[in-house]
Amino acid sequence: MWKCPKCGREFSRQDQDHYCLKPQTIDEYIALQDEAVQPRLSEVREILHAAIPDAEERISWSMPTYWKGRNIIHFAASKKHLGLYPGGEATTVFADELEGYDVSKGTIRLPWNKELPVALIQIIARWCYEKYSA
Repeated sequence: MWKCPKCGREFSRQDQDHYCLKPQTIDEYIALQDEAVQPRLSEVREILHAAIPDAEERISWSMPTYWKGRNIIHFAASKKHLGLYPGGEATTVFADELEGYDVSKGTIRLPWNKELPVALIQIIARWCYEKYSA
């Protein structure tokens, strides 16, 4: 067992990634991430905010989330990619546009070392907003 020196939680894997403190805002979430990926997270935040400005920013499932009556779209940092979570229906609807990306049901993995598909993220976010907002 490995015990985190910051929060005292125990894990079966050495140096297990986890949140010692759960972020309460998107600003806190970004600040808790590796310094190298913070600019990319901020960029995604700006893209989503511009695409769906009426959606509320909040943390849900420990991820930055855009909400309007319900969760619309999430994003999160992972070791090898930025995850965008528009839901399973969106990844099916946009399957052709997502060709070449690592996609599974409800998840789009955007590698850290590749340019963000800004227009595609905006289109997906707007579609999710129209589909899911109350």
